[in-house]
Amino acid sequence: MRNGGVSFWWQQVGLPVPTDRLEGDASCDVAVVGGGLTGLWTAYHLHEVDPTLDIRVLEAEFAGFGASGRNGGWLSSELAGSARAYAEVAGEDGVARLRAALRRTVDEVIDVAAREGIEADIVRSGVLTVARSRAQAQRLGGELSAGEVAERIRVAGAVSGHLDPDCARVHPAKLVSGVARAVRERGVRIHEDTRVVRIEPGAAVTERGTVRAPVVLRCLEGFTAGLAGHRREWLPMNSAIVVTEPLSAAQWDEIGWEGQELLGDEAHAYCYAQRTADGRIALGGRGIPYRFGSRTDVDGRTQEWTVASLRSMLSTLFPSLAEIGLEHAWCGVLGVPRDWSASVALDPATGLGHAGGYVGSGLTATHLAGRTLRDLVLGHDTELTALPWTGHRVRKWEPEPLRWLGVHALYRLYRAADRREDAGLDRTSRVARVADRVAGR
Repeated sequence: MRNGGVSFWWQQVGLPVPTDRLEGDASCDVAVVGGGLTGLWTAYHLHEVDPTLDIRVLEAEFAGFGASGRNGGWLSSELAGSARAYAEVAGEDGVARLRAALRRTVDEVIDVAAREGIEADIVRSGVLTVARSRAQAQRLGGELSAGEVAERIRVAGAVSGHLDPDCARVHPAKLVSGVARAVRERGVRIHEDTRVVRIEPGAAVTERGTVRAPVVLRCLEGFTAGLAGHRREWLPMNSAIVVTEPLSAAQWDEIGWEGQELLGDEAHAYCYAQRTADGRIALGGRGIPYRFGSRTDVDGRTQEWTVASLRSMLSTLFPSLAEIGLEHAWCGVLGVPRDWSASVALDPATGLGHAGGYVGSGLTATHLAGRTLRDLVLGHDTELTALPWTGHRVRKWEPEPLRWLGVHALYRLYRAADRREDAGLDRTSRVARVADRVAGR
């Protein structure tokens, strides 16, 4: 089994060689810091509306190195953040508008991929969330019975389920590399192997020179903590994935999954999975949730006990696959604000803006955030700039060691809550409610 190497997705298509490194100082109209989907979509949509803009994307490794090329491939309408946080400032109507915008965005991403010729194994199959205990069933409130769940995917122990049709499976590396190609074809320069060390009004300072621009946009997601002055802004939370060897026809007959739905569960320490285009199962979940001092990994290598935990989860969901071989394991980081809610903002006075903090639900949200940043940069007052995540502000995370202690305690509580619920509780464990208060959700 391979461990690391960025991700299985990138190993399938081939790791890119960084190109167009910044060589000395430069200037442009808009400097985008971060070559993931948030930065790439922002550049794409800015150029689409105003092709005269000189836009440069600054990326420390290669476009799609971070979460954009490592995620579980869920193009989902799931809310990127806490509904409660948004409702406190914009009411339930504001939350409903954000949810509706995310649902529309699923099809907009699919449309752009078709228009740009991006072949990313996209199947608009929906996401099936299953409950595997009475407590999970109470939280989920699913419309599918155990029998109806089994007609789609035969998940061991499933007692109910919910199908959200507004979700599509994608191949992450194929999607992000396709968007990067489309951006480059429009004349936007992506300076790879160009690490930004500091952002200030009018400038992005890199190890290779300073790029001066009236607008500088921070789109670093889980890598935000590595930027000077932003250590406590968004916490880099780890998530890990394993992918199996290809399943045989007999193995697929045993578990079903003919509809190629995305699959998740209602546990507190939840898992997420997809049936890949080449007949494997990719399954993800939490490993070590956070590293002291907001450190991040280098090439995606994850811990053996995390791999063992994910293997155990796979065999719990599908006992017939207990002996299936795992071909690849990797991990990556996602950005988590203190109130677990994403935000998009631009300060006209300084020209500094940002987008991110998607808490693991970013594949669709990046596109919506990119279009919102476009409108903010161009000074357009639109329905996107009126969404409740626009200008959303939140306090910073606690200093160390409180940050490390709190996050690790949080996931110990969630796992304890799952064990209690699996043992027969018919309601959400009080332990999970304590964890939610610790988290600030």
